This record gives sequence, C-alpha cells and structure tokens, in this order.
Amino acid sequence: MENKPATHCYYPGLKDKRIVIIGGTSGIGLAAGKAFMDSGAKVVAVGLENEYYEAAGEIYSGNGLQIAGDAVLAETAVLAVNLCVETFGGMDGLFHVAGGSGRKWGDGPIHQLTAEGWQKTLALNLTSVMYSNQAAVRFWLDHAVGGSILNVGSVLAASPSPAFFTTHAYAAAKAAITGLTLSLAAAYAPHNIRANVLAPGLVETPMSRRAAEDEDILKFIRTKQPLDGGRMGKPDDLVGMVCYAMSDLSRFTTGQVFSVDGGWLLSEGQIPPKHE
Repeated sequence: MENKPATHCYYPGLKDKRIVIIGGTSGIGLAAGKAFMDSGAKVVAVGLENEYYEAAGEIYSGNGLQIAGDAVLAETAVLAVNLCVETFGGMDGLFHVAGGSGRKWGDGPIHQLTAEGWQKTLALNLTSVMYSNQAAVRFWLDHAVGGSILNVGSVLAASPSPAFFTTHAYAAAKAAITGLTLSLAAAYAPHNIRANVLAPGLVETPMSRRAAEDEDILKFIRTKQPLDGGRMGKPDDLVGMVCYAMSDLSRFTTGQVFSVDGGWLLSEGQIPPKHE
C-alpha cells in the first residue's frame, strides 16, 4: 500500500471542529492547518504578513480563514477567537505555534544575553502564549463549554544542547510554557478544558534555517535524532500528535508534554571534534 503524506490523511475526531492556529501560515502550523481541514475541521489561521503569508492564503481558501496578526499583541488572539466564533459558530481548539529565535535581539548564553534579547524573546515565545490561552479559556468559561489547547514548547526546555543551542532566554520561555500549560490544565479540568504541550526536536521550519545550513549541526542531529536514519524533523512528522490533541481522541488527556523529537531526549548525540 502506498504511504501518503500525513497532510493527505483523515484524522478521526476532527470533523466539524473549529480551531484557531496562532502561527498557522508556515512550518508546523501550516502542516497542521492542512491536516485539520482535510479531516473536516474549520480553521482560523493567524500569521505575520511575510514571504509565506500569501501562499498560505491559497491553502486556507477552502475550510479556513487566514488573518494577519502579531501574536505578541493581546488583541490578536481575541480577534482570532471572535472571528472563529462569528464565522463558524464557536471554537473547539487552540493550537499555539507562534514563537521563534531571539538571536537577532541578543539572546544567547546568559553571560552575553542582552536585556532586549531577554524581554523580546520572552514576549514572542511566552507572553504570546499567555494571551492566546487566556482568550480561549475566557471564551470557553463564558459559554460553559470545553475545549482543547496545544502549546508548542521545545525539547530544549528539558534537554539542553550547549554545543549548538545556547539561547537561554528561548529555553527559559519554552520551559515556562510547560509550567503555564500544566497549571491551567489542572485549574480548568473541571470545566472540561484540556491543555497539553507539544515539544518538538529540531524541525525543518523557517526558524531552523540557521541549523539546516550548518553541516556540524546536521552531523550532530544524525545521532541526536536517530529515528528514520537520523535527520531533522519535518512539519508532517508532528501532525499526527497535533491532530490527536485537537480531536475527540484526546478527550481524557490533559497536562501532558508530548515529545515528538526523533529520539532527542533519549540520545547523547555525537559532537563533531571541533565543538568538543
């Protein structure tokens, strides 16, 4: 039997779900949006107006809507939730993917970390999550309905890699996402609101372009993420877990960290000689 790409598969439990994706116009968010719609869900995708935005709009022209917005601004998530409710009659899930590297602002090892690097990296990767989760939870509480949240963290929150990935503000933000998610999962479980974390390894996305062009990092990843011959992940590799978390299949699952990392957490990884 021919193996089809994950985004062409039907995921049970998603039909007629109404899902907001914060960061849905490229990478993991876009792959998930395709899978949601292929499975009969309705989607509102939020993304920055950049080189990927226009192409994503064609994908969301069917069972989806795409809007431009900055996840760092509190009003962005509120707008997305309201649009989902007005257009599709409600909201069942929130997938928060938006985030990114703070290197350009000065994120790095703590002895070199700048104040701007710290503040902007946390705003992009943590404050944005707080805003989107708050908007979703408020809607569900106000309407006495349940829903599912999946926030994207990182394996770096639990498994540092100092040879290649010493961005300490980013690691702190991703670790805080786990703490925030588990706390709200505990608080709102009686309201049938679920919240989980997706913790990817190194995945081929616009953010990981630096790593993808560094042969030493690729050599490291061959042993650090040894599944499927040792490679960087692809957005489609995460789609199955994302769809599970957004669907009725996860109706009895909350407060979990799903590490989809090609074996990162289990592997030592071999550092190329010049980095030892």
